[in-house]
Amino acid sequence: MPAQTDPPADPPAPAGSVFAPPHRALTLGVILSVGMVAFESLGVATVLPGIARSLDGLGAYGWGLSALMLANIVATVLAGRAADRLGPARPLALGMLLFAAGCALAGTAGSWPLFLLGRVGQGLGVGVIMAMAYTVVGLAYPERLRARMFALLSSAWTIPSLVGPVVAGSLADRVGWRAVFLLMLPLVAVAAALTLSAVRRVRAAEAEAGEAAGTDRTTPARTVEIPWWKGLLASSILLTAGTGLLLQALLLRDLVLLAVLSVAGIALAVPALRRVTPGGTLTARPGLGAGVALRGLLCGVYFGSEAFLPLGLQELRGLSPTAAGLGLSAGAITWVLGSLFQARRDAGPLARPGSRTAGVTLGFALLLGGVAVTATAVLADSVPAWIAVLGWAIGGAGMGVAFNASTTETMEQTPPGRQGEISGALQLAQTLATALVAGLGGAALALAGHHGATTRAALLWTFAFTAALAVAGLLLARRLTPRRPDAASAAPAPAAAPPR
Repeated sequence: MPAQTDPPADPPAPAGSVFAPPHRALTLGVILSVGMVAFESLGVATVLPGIARSLDGLGAYGWGLSALMLANIVATVLAGRAADRLGPARPLALGMLLFAAGCALAGTAGSWPLFLLGRVGQGLGVGVIMAMAYTVVGLAYPERLRARMFALLSSAWTIPSLVGPVVAGSLADRVGWRAVFLLMLPLVAVAAALTLSAVRRVRAAEAEAGEAAGTDRTTPARTVEIPWWKGLLASSILLTAGTGLLLQALLLRDLVLLAVLSVAGIALAVPALRRVTPGGTLTARPGLGAGVALRGLLCGVYFGSEAFLPLGLQELRGLSPTAAGLGLSAGAITWVLGSLFQARRDAGPLARPGSRTAGVTLGFALLLGGVAVTATAVLADSVPAWIAVLGWAIGGAGMGVAFNASTTETMEQTPPGRQGEISGALQLAQTLATALVAGLGGAALALAGHHGATTRAALLWTFAFTAALAVAGLLLARRLTPRRPDAASAAPAPAAAPPR
């Protein structure tokens, strides 16, 4: 008799919600993991000036951010490939441990170099955690739920975007800046408890499915011997070193030395970047290469512009930091709304062949409009400053739509066994593009100071550059979905791709 009442209760649950019993713990764990990374990112940016003053690190202030970013690059590359070989559980566990150790070291550091070492540990952990978040979604959730999970990953940044700076500032004022780092430790423990056991079950189920199909999906089909200097670790280190050299060179006063070191940095970074990203990334080849390239363009436009929005509003328009932060909050909120809109569109009656490409195109168009409105309000005194908040809300909506659509389409095109590699490449493109555009904007400010130009001129150049990246994204969006060979002679667009 009980058998008649038990079965009907279970089947509907996994079909309709990422919070159904089979997915609940993993969903909460992944959201918490991304949320704590977001809080760390925004919270530390708020209290970093006070940390640098207390640890006598103002002379190397930029490394408080760069140390994390450069470590992030190495971890992102290594984590994605490790997940394909070993499954996501072990890399994720190591990432959680590194992040916790970095927070503990930074929160107890008595000197600036020791603090920077803690930031390196945090960066390694952040790179792994973010890469594994996308890998886990691709492996653990049925196709119909992936768009919702990607939307939730975007929304995991919303609350930290709104309250992170306020909470971090209050902690620093009342308890001390060290509390911002030490607060992360219990959050890491809870996130690890929720995610790791669920991820191990996913890996076990995948191995069983491979055995049932007569294949071993837990190991590569064959190993290709390559020289160690072209291997993954060496390439990621060269990419990091070249990027760091380029970013440092851009701050130099001597233009000849700047040019020489910039060329050297590019010479180190570009070949390494080619080796650690899918084939065709640098040329935006239709398919996976274009998907990774579009992620870089999206993040270059959005985060590159966002990095200079508070500066422009405070320095040129005289707003307070709190008022200037409203633009960032507006962009974060509308990013989530745009992502949810795309998720509904992807799963609803409007889903059709090419709909994700249309979503990416729409997103870049909104981003371009948002950058234009924001830049005008920041740079033109005749325009009310609050218009910049409206402009960045438009940009955030575009980012949400395009980020969701491009990520979904790229992950759906990824062959089995390469989910970790591609998710790692997407995160790498995001980190690298953000760092480069922010570095170029910083170089514009430095050059303006060295040669008697104004901050307004430097910001004008920066916003013009991010607008040009948005135009490039508009032109390349159609490459997201490759044309099928058997459809070459057909007039309509390529065959439908699975929903995100």
